[in-house]
Amino acid sequence: QVLLVESGGGSVPAGGSLRLSCAASGSTDSNKFMAWFRHAPGKEREGVAAISTAGSSTYYADSVKGRFTITRDSAKNTVYLQMNSLKPEDTAMYYCAAGLRFGRWNEQGAFTYWGQGTQVTVSS
Repeated sequence: QVLLVESGGGSVPAGGSLRLSCAASGSTDSNKFMAWFRHAPGKEREGVAAISTAGSSTYYADSVKGRFTITRDSAKNTVYLQMNSLKPEDTAMYYCAAGLRFGRWNEQGAFTYWGQGTQVTVSS
């Protein structure tokens, strides 16, 4: 089993920055590939970014490319999401996911483990 705990959310004005953290504990294998998802009112949960075990491969939703950066620190079993130039449409609950089983990186059903989420609110 894997436990995921997100932190770093908050309220910021448009154009501001936040850094989210996802601390993982448990099975190392389940932490090889990890992703960030977000869920906003009236929308389906969507994949934001993902990163491979070594951190050499990253994936981003088109809406966040150039603004968000996903990184990881394997020694600390932690994945980060640096969010810059935040927009009101980035407002959502952000979740960390691990344990990729099948499907695409940006599909909720492909992951086994989920954190409880951290709220990000961007004012206009």
